[in-house]
Amino acid sequence: MWKKERVTHVSTRLSARFSLARRCITGVAAVALTAGLVSFSVAVSAAPKPTISQVTAQVAKLTAAENKAIQQYDQVKVQLASANGRLKLVNAEVARDRKQFGIMRADVAQVAATAYEDGNLTSMAALITSANPQTVLSRAAMLVQLNAARSQEMHQLIAAARQLSGAQESARRTQQTIAALNNQAKAKAATIGKALNQRKSLLATLTAQQQATVLNAASPGGTGGSVPASNPVPANTNAGRAVAFAYAQLGCPYVYGGTGPCPSGYDCSGLVQAAWAAAGVAIPRDTYSQWAALPHVPLSQIQPGDLIYFAGVSHVGIYVGGGYVIDAPIPGQNVQKVALSGWYAANEVGAARP
Repeated sequence: MWKKERVTHVSTRLSARFSLARRCITGVAAVALTAGLVSFSVAVSAAPKPTISQVTAQVAKLTAAENKAIQQYDQVKVQLASANGRLKLVNAEVARDRKQFGIMRADVAQVAATAYEDGNLTSMAALITSANPQTVLSRAAMLVQLNAARSQEMHQLIAAARQLSGAQESARRTQQTIAALNNQAKAKAATIGKALNQRKSLLATLTAQQQATVLNAASPGGTGGSVPASNPVPANTNAGRAVAFAYAQLGCPYVYGGTGPCPSGYDCSGLVQAAWAAAGVAIPRDTYSQWAALPHVPLSQIQPGDLIYFAGVSHVGIYVGGGYVIDAPIPGQNVQKVALSGWYAANEVGAARP
């Protein structure tokens, strides 16, 4: 009995000690965890906020990527229009060739029927008048030997099959090109959208005054501002007509890929292309093609109607005199007349005269 009571007493003391130890460990862990959370909170709250110059640099980088992607998107859209036009022509050719192939098949079918009745054609040879031009081409040798007296018809059928097969292959390749270009256009649109969202997020951290400062330095258009809306250029010249058209678009929305008319919207290269089209002068669609195709003029000799290119030729505006350009700047803004200062002055590349 004594031994049992002693064991019970010892067990009770051990349990108490273990309980105390657990409480101590738990307390120490809680203190450590609390200290860690406090340190983490301090570290997070102490994270430095980007300076205005840092935000400006980030916005400028996003704007450059956006401008480049927009012009590449324009290039893809031009290629798509060309490919769709080509497909329309190829499909018309396929229809003509299929009709001719059908006529020749009918002629050869008559020859085949006659030969079969005369015992000059096997049952296998009866299949050579298939509607599939590839089948006909694969049995061309048999066709030529079918009836020496009608070899001209046989050769014409083979030629028609070859023509139709080539047109069908051309249509297939063109459709593949269109699918690839559509995928490229979607990828460029996604790049543009990503840059736009990132820029919005950055600007949302700033006050209205800070946003104006950043936009003026880091992107075309800036805050717009109030500038004269007159057109001092005589409208009886091509340049004058182009400038007059540009003035008439003030307030139209910016739409990447846009070529107008208002209110459908313009992007920068779409605006200057439409302005010079109004003057009867055709110029390429995107900034890169325009810069490559048009005669360059020194910036010191620019005249109203000239096109001024910026930021690695990824952006363009039409010069309207007095140190101003009319520009479709960036998504979210409208066509506006802006001074050649701020972002424009810092990113001038050169000028071209249609």
